[in-house]
Amino acid sequence: MAVSVDLAKSLDKAYEEKNLKEILDASPAALAGVTDADAKHLEEAFNIKTVRQLGANKFFAVAAALVALENAG
Repeated sequence: MAVSVDLAKSLDKAYEEKNLKEILDASPAALAGVTDADAKHLEEAFNIKTVRQLGANKFFAVAAALVALENAG
């Protein structure tokens, strides 16, 4: 089954036409609303240098799971 997702509003304009690997390998600043300064802070605080690392970070995953539990209840 093919899956299609429109991420245009979630990505910086420069990344809207990039493939998934390019986006995951990019700085978190590739995400709409995340500035280069924000990305620098993520690197300094959590050693996060890519969108992939941000998505796989255990602290962000736990926070997302807690919010999902709150919204489910």
